[in-house]
Amino acid sequence: MELAGGDGVHLVDTDGREYLDFGASYACVPVGHCHPDVVSAVREQAGDLLYVQASYPTATRTATYEKLGAIAPGSLDNVWLCNSGTEAVEAALKFARSATGRTEVIAAKRAFHGRTMGALSLTWKPKYRAGFDPIPRGVRFVPYGDGEALAEAVTEDTAAVFLEPIQGEGGIHPASVDYLQTAREATAEAGAALVCDEIQTGLGRTGQLWACERAGIVPDAVTTAKGVASGLPLGATLCADWLADGAGNHGSTFSGNPIPCAAAVATLDTIVDERLPEHAAAVGSYLRSEIEAATETHDLPIREVRGAGLMLGVQLRRGANRVLRELALSENVLALPAGRTVLRLLPPLTVTESDADRLVDALVEVLS
Repeated sequence: MELAGGDGVHLVDTDGREYLDFGASYACVPVGHCHPDVVSAVREQAGDLLYVQASYPTATRTATYEKLGAIAPGSLDNVWLCNSGTEAVEAALKFARSATGRTEVIAAKRAFHGRTMGALSLTWKPKYRAGFDPIPRGVRFVPYGDGEALAEAVTEDTAAVFLEPIQGEGGIHPASVDYLQTAREATAEAGAALVCDEIQTGLGRTGQLWACERAGIVPDAVTTAKGVASGLPLGATLCADWLADGAGNHGSTFSGNPIPCAAAVATLDTIVDERLPEHAAAVGSYLRSEIEAATETHDLPIREVRGAGLMLGVQLRRGANRVLRELALSENVLALPAGRTVLRLLPPLTVTESDADRLVDALVEVLS
């Protein structure tokens, strides 16, 4: 299979075979493949200015700052732009250490925060770190979801706590409201930064613009990337004032590249104007209930469906990779793994209930 094109929730290969995309390349196309407004914005920007370094203002970069700041949780309107999620995490890590003068960081077991060296030190699974030792030290891992263990781990030596509101690579495990609130209280009391990694959960994916909003908390920083520019290379770290003061001399050559910024402006406008977070909540709830109903009706080998909005994990009683191959080859449906036995569903936020029905029918065919 070699992919040649995309339109909305569908991809097409070089043989003309069409696939329903329920992976969205790890949530990178929230408004669908080749959304006309995004394509138009990129074409127009490419004709005007391909690149100029970040010390020179450009209209699209300024608009990206403003739009991200306007939708950020609370007052996290200090925006630093980069090229990827792992760079956004690296920036948050550096800002927290600089602002606090501390070096210890707390992260969660099963966490995934990226593959560059700083982000890798926050990523729990040994397979991602194998071959790269020694990685940066000073990171302590605590059980995800255990508020008491987290509160005990945070001390006056802690610079930051990094958490995913819903763990993605770790198997689609949502944090409870109490857990996130405990994290907020513990870090605030210790003068440490709470960083919510929303690289996969943000921008409406879970039914709200930011998954941390479900717990009614405002962290000190939020990292975002993937879908912010419809898959073009762009990431961002959104910071509180006190954390932004620790930015020091951090920078990046391609920070705020005009073309990804043009895509970001069109993408963010579409997410807000078309109320895609609300749509994701409604269709996600429908999809979840239909999978659960089909599981009971057809006695499917599904243990559990978990997640929020259009970030769902289907826990299977068998290996996920074989099921994913069968879905693609026999049903023309694409999805993703999240560990050995979890199907990860991250479709474009524009999917409909009819698309959800097709996904459920495909699951029944493959799993029966």
